[in-house]
Amino acid sequence: MTAVTMVDAINRALHQEMARDERVVVFGEDVAANGGVFRATEGLLAEFGPKRVVDTPLAEGVILGTSVGLAAAGLVPVPEIQFLGFLYQAMHQVAGQLARLRYRSNGRFSAPVTVRAPFGGGVRTPELHSDALEAQLANVPGLKIVLPGTASDAAGLLATAIRDPDPVLFLEPLRGYRTLRGELPEGEHLVPFGKLRRARDGDDLLIVSWSYMAEVSRRAAEALAEEGLSVGVVDLRTLVPLDLCGLAEAVGAVGRVVVVEEAPLTSGFGGEIVATIVEECFYDLEAPPVRVSGYDVPYPVGQLEDTYVPSVERVAAACRRALAVAP
Repeated sequence: MTAVTMVDAINRALHQEMARDERVVVFGEDVAANGGVFRATEGLLAEFGPKRVVDTPLAEGVILGTSVGLAAAGLVPVPEIQFLGFLYQAMHQVAGQLARLRYRSNGRFSAPVTVRAPFGGGVRTPELHSDALEAQLANVPGLKIVLPGTASDAAGLLATAIRDPDPVLFLEPLRGYRTLRGELPEGEHLVPFGKLRRARDGDDLLIVSWSYMAEVSRRAAEALAEEGLSVGVVDLRTLVPLDLCGLAEAVGAVGRVVVVEEAPLTSGFGGEIVATIVEECFYDLEAPPVRVSGYDVPYPVGQLEDTYVPSVERVAAACRRALAVAP
């Protein structure tokens, strides 16, 4: 076992998957000569050469459109969108082409494309660099949505994504690139889709979260433990597919739940989680589910993002509200 940062875990997974399968190609803005703006693709060009690791123009629509063609031709593209908010410039390719290739070709073509993109607050980025778009992407049938919350999961889920025969949006937390560390097993490491991770056990309340919010939620649960409260945390890992059985089991065991996400409140994926919990666990609930999220405003400038992004304090306060409701 080796302890590494999340970005190093991603880099290792890319090296391993490119060595394992010569069809895997990596391309995007600054991924080759520069090794990526966060060094996630460092060393790939030197090891695999310019035919498999390619710098592209600043044109997200071209990057994703190229992925569709390469996939149809039999390759396994792993394009990088430098920041998830830039995906707005390629939604016509994501929703209109990539997600529909298998369906519109009646199974003749598949799209084994893994789109990597970092997102999330806490690092003082400019406009469109931190936006959380997972709910918009989850609304597109044909896409799998993966959001690792630990270094180990980043490596294992990425390897699983690259081997998947259908398109995967692999969304990486900016704040976690170098702050989240974990041990990786030597050799092949795969983490299955549709299986949530129990980040912390608790008997009084459950926090449901994903990506870096799983870490924020874990810290909130630790703070509440000092007050004598037993709060569990689950990291969904994948929104599509969703671990419905695991979620229902975890919620049903405690009866109180708080859902935490970075995206704006209205139509965020947290609302989908609450709806699912109400449908599947209504008679187990002892209090209404509570949501903690960003706000219904454009992502703010750096001076204000600590107010916008859910914090340990906001999550802990939401847990106290949920626990204060009489059963």
